[in-house]
Amino acid sequence: MSIRTFEEPGLAAALSTQDIYRELLLRIGEDPTREGLAETPERVEKAMAFLTQGYNMDVATVLNGALFEVDYDEMVMVKDVEFYSMCEHHMLPFFGKVHVAYVPNGRVIGLSKIPRLVEMFSRRLQVQERMTTQIADAIAEAIAPQGVGVIVEAQHLCMMMRGVEKQHSATVTSAMRGVFKTQTQTRNEFLSLVRRGGGDS
Repeated sequence: MSIRTFEEPGLAAALSTQDIYRELLLRIGEDPTREGLAETPERVEKAMAFLTQGYNMDVATVLNGALFEVDYDEMVMVKDVEFYSMCEHHMLPFFGKVHVAYVPNGRVIGLSKIPRLVEMFSRRLQVQERMTTQIADAIAEAIAPQGVGVIVEAQHLCMMMRGVEKQHSATVTSAMRGVFKTQTQTRNEFLSLVRRGGGDS
């Protein structure tokens, strides 16, 4: 099998996604024609399409009208939402949990839609800080609650596999809007519920 490279004039624009992955294998010193790698470009293309599917999603479609009028003004919380994403700096995974809470102002979001929002924003090349604020802002814009709080706890392979190589480090980010930012009691209640274990009463 003949492998062409980017050096050929005008070739880069004509390459398929799988051609690009074959080129990558070549450039790291591998043989993309050997048995173990022959189907790798196709597999990687499919994997990357799945891992970045959030680019093909938007908030309105994800929520799909699941916004409900309610007479309820106490905190609503969905915690321990697992996620996987990839950092935009090294394209290595980071993963962890997202905790989301909001205080309604006449409307609530269907509970399953909050994990779907997390999934949408995480399935993109990301930085944790941006993802945290995107989740908070999407909820704030969708239902205009009295406030919303988001906390993300994650481990980053770009810190664990390379760089400082710290295996047990975790990064925590938060975004507080409305009463979660202005009212200490509401914020503290949220933080207390995040710290509380799943089996606690």
